[in-house]
Amino acid sequence: RKRQPHNTTQHSDHTGQNSTYMWALKWTRQTLNYCLRHFVVTRRDRRSFGTLFGAPLLLAGVVVMELKGRVLVYSIVGCPHCLRAKNHLEQLGLPYTDVSLDKFPQCREEVRAITGRNTVPQIFFNAVHVGGNEELQKLSDAELQELVKEVRENEPPPDAPVPPDPLTAEEDDVAIGFHCEPDEYAMLVRELKESGLIKDRNYHLRTYRNCFVGREFVDWLVEKKGLEREEAVEMGQNLVERGFGHHVTDDHKFKDEMLFYRLLEDDSENALNAGVTAECQPRPAGELSEAIRKLILKIYSKHLSKDGKKVDYAGIGEDADFAEYASLTAQLQRVSVSDLNREEKLAFFINIYNAMVVHAYVRVGPPTNLWQRYKFFNVVSYIIGGYIYSLQDIENGVLRGNRKGVGQFSRPFAKDDPRLSVTLERAEPLIHFALVCGAKSCPPIKTYSAQEVDKQLQIAAEGFLEGDDGILIDMKKKEVMLSKIFKWYKVDFGAHSEELLQWVHDHMPAGEKKSQLAELLGGKKYKLSYMSYDWGINSK
Repeated sequence: RKRQPHNTTQHSDHTGQNSTYMWALKWTRQTLNYCLRHFVVTRRDRRSFGTLFGAPLLLAGVVVMELKGRVLVYSIVGCPHCLRAKNHLEQLGLPYTDVSLDKFPQCREEVRAITGRNTVPQIFFNAVHVGGNEELQKLSDAELQELVKEVRENEPPPDAPVPPDPLTAEEDDVAIGFHCEPDEYAMLVRELKESGLIKDRNYHLRTYRNCFVGREFVDWLVEKKGLEREEAVEMGQNLVERGFGHHVTDDHKFKDEMLFYRLLEDDSENALNAGVTAECQPRPAGELSEAIRKLILKIYSKHLSKDGKKVDYAGIGEDADFAEYASLTAQLQRVSVSDLNREEKLAFFINIYNAMVVHAYVRVGPPTNLWQRYKFFNVVSYIIGGYIYSLQDIENGVLRGNRKGVGQFSRPFAKDDPRLSVTLERAEPLIHFALVCGAKSCPPIKTYSAQEVDKQLQIAAEGFLEGDDGILIDMKKKEVMLSKIFKWYKVDFGAHSEELLQWVHDHMPAGEKKSQLAELLGGKKYKLSYMSYDWGINSK
């Protein structure tokens, strides 16, 4: 709460209300607006707040029940299952309190302790824990009526979870309107791009695209800046060392000779962040990846359908915030990733992979057949730390410890590839539940942090294995049906089927399916099969 300044002079305005009253009213309005932005309260509460301050907030065409109790939904931003659950409640006319665990991370442990689960959404009718979206959708009419009766007739009991104080919400640090510390050499790059020195060059029957010649660059600086040639050469070398450019074959320092150099942003026409100068001082890799991921996730959430099943990628492309996002990805060109530890690499590259998929769907469109999918994952790329990384490079080269991917005949990185220094020492199987591909069967997207990445990956695995997309068990037939992800990447989970299923069991959340799998593994008589993978695109 803000205190009134001691030197406030009370006086009446034309309405006859003194400044203290007006200050208090203004503070109350600001607090209310903050609550409505950051802490999604029940629709009934919204109506009450709106009526209290003379600004009705009515939802046309929806008959909202009056409740003595409370329906509470714990969710995260960009979660399709959360949206489906909330949409279902709205269709039923049930007001609910939505607690975003992104805004209230202090609630995560409490929710886990109460529910025994790491996934969202988690839904409560007073003290009754319904479960997630799947359990909500499967309620029988009788079960649903009983729950509705509970919240209509009874106030929340003492053991019901309590919504957090709205004023404890974390501030939104998404980097819209991001302002950076400019790099002095960015202005030199801008002038170089306007100089006419950059063009296609031919040498020994080969064309080098978008290059400038070292000697011509020195001549230009001597004439334009009035430098000595030695000073101009030093400036050229600084341009290389700061990550703005390099020799076309990376085997020369900057020299006052007929050697070809290229700006980093011109390295690949396919890279989604090419053609834009990284004008800021390089940011820490983890900080940058989280900013990029949070921003694209916020934009993504705005264009996710109300039932959580479709994404309006065309709408994302027209969103003003998306232009800000595209500009932010240019900062990846000069970010340093070579010194990251395992946890930092995991969080950084998972966040960037997931952001790149959404970026690619907007810019080049989703793949619709086998050949387009192969091309999509091998061609769509970002320039990261001076090198090109495709989706395939990130998944199989970095995160799987340079293992062959599906349909690949060789490892992504050769022995002399400088990107090899960035790869994980061992493949991390949990990444398969964190990487998204935009298809209907992919795991829900999240933002990962180096400090909690292992825990977050386990949560992603549990969420995937909780649902029917991950595993189905038919006890009568003694059959276990797994997502095809486990077939494609079987080497990451175990040497044979028993090891694979034991891995699945060990990473499942407690529940009926886990008990059933344990029973089948104990009896050693079961059939293992793989479900068809739904490559249907989740675009509108």
